[in-house]
Amino acid sequence: MTDDRETTQSETLFEAPPMAEQERMAEAVLFASAEPVSVRDLEARMPHGSDAAEALVHLRKRYEGRGVRVVKVGDAWAFRTAPDLGYLMQKETVETRKLSRAAIETLAIIAYHQPCTRAEIEEIRGVSVSRGTIDQLLEMEWIRFGRRKMTPGRPVTFVVTPQFLDHFGLETARDLPGLKELRAAGLLENRPPPGPLGLAEEEDEDDEVIEGQSELFED
Repeated sequence: MTDDRETTQSETLFEAPPMAEQERMAEAVLFASAEPVSVRDLEARMPHGSDAAEALVHLRKRYEGRGVRVVKVGDAWAFRTAPDLGYLMQKETVETRKLSRAAIETLAIIAYHQPCTRAEIEEIRGVSVSRGTIDQLLEMEWIRFGRRKMTPGRPVTFVVTPQFLDHFGLETARDLPGLKELRAAGLLENRPPPGPLGLAEEEDEDDEVIEGQSELFED
């Protein structure tokens, strides 16, 4: 009898908590975290045998229609304000944008064509990309270095970061707006194509700070 009791206690010790309790645990971790939390990190915090992914499914469903939602940001999860209530968090102030037109275009190209190299960005834009533009986006943590391409010279590539997705409320880069939305937002202009003389320098363009552009790329 003693052996049976010890076996039962041992099984209970390593038995996963009820799903309702796992859901509460996931809720507590997401609520307390300043950054989105991955399923792996959740499972590392939760008791042995817990299913963090399943707990998140239940938690996400429970918050449907509430003032905050459980959203996926890249490979991680976080609480975010419901989109229709975002206006409550806005400040009615006029601010100068921190991104130049060159930075906006470079960021958009990386987001839509990632992973892409600097040469590919220049080919699409029709002008050279200054180091300052790339450095600015790296410092903002909206892009990062990707894998090197298996081509001559093994050039580095650039991809957008989870911080970029989180800032614009995107689950993945596939959720980016289409051409119609970009034109409506003022991010695509009917500018003439680059001339036949090759790549132009963008130094003057880098110095130009965009004002009155869409909120999509507002810092």
